[in-house]
Amino acid sequence: MLWDIFCNVIDNHGDIGVCWRLAAELARRGEDVRLRVDDASALAWMAPAGAPRVQVLPWASEPGPGDVVVEAFGCELPTAFQALIAAKPRRPVWINLEYLTAESFSQRSHGLPSPVMSGPASGLVKRFFYPGFVAGTGGLIREEDLARRQASFDAQAWLAAMGISRANETLVSLFCYEPSALPQLIEQLASTPTRLLVTAGRATAAVRAVLGEASVRGGLSVHYLPLMPQTEFDHLLWAGDVNFVRGEDSLVRALWAGKPFVWQLYPQHDEAHHAKLDAFLDWLNAPSQWREFHRAWNGIMPALPAIEPLRWAGAAHRARDALLAQDDLVAQLLCFVRQPAKMSSFGS
Repeated sequence: MLWDIFCNVIDNHGDIGVCWRLAAELARRGEDVRLRVDDASALAWMAPAGAPRVQVLPWASEPGPGDVVVEAFGCELPTAFQALIAAKPRRPVWINLEYLTAESFSQRSHGLPSPVMSGPASGLVKRFFYPGFVAGTGGLIREEDLARRQASFDAQAWLAAMGISRANETLVSLFCYEPSALPQLIEQLASTPTRLLVTAGRATAAVRAVLGEASVRGGLSVHYLPLMPQTEFDHLLWAGDVNFVRGEDSLVRALWAGKPFVWQLYPQHDEAHHAKLDAFLDWLNAPSQWREFHRAWNGIMPALPAIEPLRWAGAAHRARDALLAQDDLVAQLLCFVRQPAKMSSFGS
């Protein structure tokens, strides 16, 4: 089938990251994809080689829709494109790909119809597709060759190729916004031999705001990384002992890495991210100390508890095993759009 994925870039590491992984994996499974994005600049470093069968187009109505149209994260399609959907004799399947959450409404809402109430596509129906962690949701993006690539990964060789010489120290990767608890974390890490691998962009700026130009504090050595393609970011997570991640895409990649991790959610003014975090930690069955660390890292508690990755590792492994036992998002999405009953109801 021919897919049109619309992506409105708000956080160029997050929304475009998810959309690119989705497009590339659909293409690897034999689909043709047009990724329509209002700002594709991040793909120059995120996916510099592109992907066969994926075409990157500007945010525009032409060319008209193919067989499946995906609105990523509630972005609204151009009015002219909606008119083209309505004008097609065989209307495309129209999907609203939602944000990832462990909250219970994702199960209740997954697959439900969403009637279009106004505009040139008024009277048509799109359907909610909710990624998720449990049965009854759409699952998580997972490449078919992920397990093979992880099994053949050589962490020491990768670190050496990155110019990182690892001694007898804990390896921590940091991908974050600007957490208020960052100074506390740096002081903790400085108390034992630790190498902190800091991703480019906001994480680098946040660490430098604490350390200035210094790259060593106590037992802590800091290594600043360049912008990394998605495959290299996966390697970073596979090499680390503890991974700090932010947003949606990197959380999923941290789960697949199977290592202890800490997730920073995008902060919302109404504090809706607090309930979202608690729902995720409930699903994760996180030990109480890991839960407290997450809450402090996300600004809900003032004091950061001690980082104890050895106590977190068991729950991280169990979460990965549970997710591997489920169908991945792309497999479920392909099945979802091919169901005759759903296909016939989309244009009704």
